[in-house]
Amino acid sequence: MEKINSLQNAHVKMWKKLQTKKGRKQQALYLLDGWHLVNEAVKAKVSIKTLLITEKQLATNPDLTKFPAVIEISEEVASHISATVTPQGVFALVNLPKAAADPLANLDLSRPWLLLDNVQDPGNIGTMVRTADAAGFAGVAFGTGTVDVHQPKVERAMQGSQFHLQLLSTDLTDLVARFHAEDKPVYGSELNPEAAQYLDIDAPASFGLVMGNEGNGMSDELLALTDKNLYIPIKGRAESLNVAIAAGILMFGLYR
Repeated sequence: MEKINSLQNAHVKMWKKLQTKKGRKQQALYLLDGWHLVNEAVKAKVSIKTLLITEKQLATNPDLTKFPAVIEISEEVASHISATVTPQGVFALVNLPKAAADPLANLDLSRPWLLLDNVQDPGNIGTMVRTADAAGFAGVAFGTGTVDVHQPKVERAMQGSQFHLQLLSTDLTDLVARFHAEDKPVYGSELNPEAAQYLDIDAPASFGLVMGNEGNGMSDELLALTDKNLYIPIKGRAESLNVAIAAGILMFGLYR
């Protein structure tokens, strides 16, 4: 088994670059950090290229030596390539999915989709993906300006739900057009005089739900394309809801 202990090793330098979108694109790889994500990837039969594991973790999990490609790394290397303060010492190098000629061609539109418009916070994104998974949605679309799906903090925040539903990076206007072409409504989320209370909506089995930027909400372009914009009535004195909380209420409220 290959062992790597030095931060100056060429492989280590490349793995470190996987924390950036440019590095992931150049290497056609992304990094999963921690037991839970690695196990979820294995269960989902995701294309894992190499396991990286520290001596300590390998000692308690000797069966991992049977994995087709395993590299033992030092604790120092583990800390260097991880985006966490206290890494668990196990990583997976995963092949980036190959870009489809038409990313909208094979979408499951039998169930709802969550569309993220310029959402910036990895924690919010992870919470919304997990909630979409729990609510039974078919997929989540990452629109222009939304943080990259394979950014380490986003991967970690999704906690494995990324392997349970479809994830798509696309121009949301194209996806909205696809929904409309199949007579499926797309709902926005904005409080305005024309907006409807979400409890008054009798949503069909399949629809799109757009959630906008944490501070600025949905883009005007998308607001103009939605079939109906929805709001959540607030009974207390809070001015607004966190976007992930609002998304959860809307997803479970609309997809009953």
